Amino acid sequence: MNCYRWAVLAAGTAATASSAALGIGLPVLVPTLREEYSLSLGQIGFLLAAGWIGTAVTLLPWGLAADRFGERMVLAAGLLVCAASIVGAAFASSLSELLLFLAISGAAGASVNSASGRAVMHWFAADERGLALGIRQTAIPLGGLVAALTLPALAAAGGSKAAFLFLAGLCAAGALVGALVLRGREALDGIESESIVRTLADGKLWRLSLGSGLYLYAQAAVIGFGVLFLHDQHGLSEGKAALVIAASQVLAVAFRIGAGRWSDVMGARVVPLRRIGLAVAAVMVLTAVLAGGPLELLVPALALAGGLTMAWNGLSFTAAAELAGPVRSGAAIGFQQTVLAGIGVGAPVLFATTVSSGSWTVAFALSALFPLVGWWALRPLAERR
Repeated sequence: MNCYRWAVLAAGTAATASSAALGIGLPVLVPTLREEYSLSLGQIGFLLAAGWIGTAVTLLPWGLAADRFGERMVLAAGLLVCAASIVGAAFASSLSELLLFLAISGAAGASVNSASGRAVMHWFAADERGLALGIRQTAIPLGGLVAALTLPALAAAGGSKAAFLFLAGLCAAGALVGALVLRGREALDGIESESIVRTLADGKLWRLSLGSGLYLYAQAAVIGFGVLFLHDQHGLSEGKAALVIAASQVLAVAFRIGAGRWSDVMGARVVPLRRIGLAVAAVMVLTAVLAGGPLELLVPALALAGGLTMAWNGLSFTAAAELAGPVRSGAAIGFQQTVLAGIGVGAPVLFATTVSSGSWTVAFALSALFPLVGWWALRPLAERR
C-alpha cells in the first residue's frame, strides 16, 4: 500500500497535467488565435472563458460519478473525450466552432479534478495529505510549463492546429496512464444517497469555495493575459513572453508543494490559505505599479505574480475534501471546483473589459481587490493553532 499510494499520486499528477496543459496553454496561443480568427480583446476574453463554462457545468457531476463509480473509469473516460474535442478545436473553421469544442474539452477534462483528488485523499493520511495534494496540484503548473515551452514553436511551425493536436495527444496519454495505474472502486465504496443535498447545504463549504475562489481572478489576469500584455505593450515575441509564464509555472510548483507542507506542519489549511491571499494582493499591486515600467523590473514581478496567484489552490482543494469527509470527498471537490469554474468564466471577460475601457495598470490594480475580499471572507473558517 505504501508504494502504491505514490504510484497513485504520480498517475493523478500526470493525468491532471495533461488536462491543465490546455488551460494554461490556451493563453500562450492567444496571439496566434487572434491572427487566425481576427479576434478583438473582448472576444479573447470569451475565448479564455469557454473552457471554464464547460468545466462549471460538469465538475459536480464528475465528482459524484467518482464517488459512485471510482476514479479510474471517470478519469480515463473524461480525458479521452477531452482529447477528441481538442482535435475538433484543431480543425474548427469558425470562432463559434472553436468556442464549442473548447467548452466540450473543459466539460470532459473536468473529470480529472475530482477523480485524481479523490484517489489521493483515499490513499494518504491527514498528516501527509496537504503535501500529497500539494504535489498533485503541481500538475497544473507542470502542464502549463510544458505548454509554455512547446506551444510557441509548434504554433510558429504549424499554426494553432499543430498546437491543439499536441495538446490532444497529451490528454490521450493522461487517460492511458490513469487507466493503467488507478485501481477500480470496490462495490461497497459507493456514494451516499443524500450526498448531493448534504454537499450543497454545507455552509462552510460554500464560504471556503467562494472565498478562495476570488483568488482566481488574479490568476486569470496574470496567466490568462500575461503573454498578450507583454507582446502588445512591451513588444516581446510570443516565445519570449511565454518564457515569463514558464518561469511563473516553475515558481508555482515550488509554492504549491511548500504551501501543502506548510499546512501539514501547522495542522491547518485556511490559515496559510488566507496569508497567501494577502501575498497575492500585494504582488498584484506591484504588477500594476510596474505595468508601464522597465522590463528588468516588470518581468520578475510578473513571473512572481504568476507563481503566487497559483499557490493557493491545493490548500482550498484539501480543505474542501476534509470538510466533507472521505465518503463525500469527490462531491465536495467537484463542488469547490465548480465554484472556481464559475468565477473563471467571468474573470477573463471582466478583465478584458477593464483593459479595454481603462488600461492594463487599472486592470491589474483591480485584480488585487479580489484576493483581499477572499481573505476577509475566509476569516470565520480560520483554524486556531
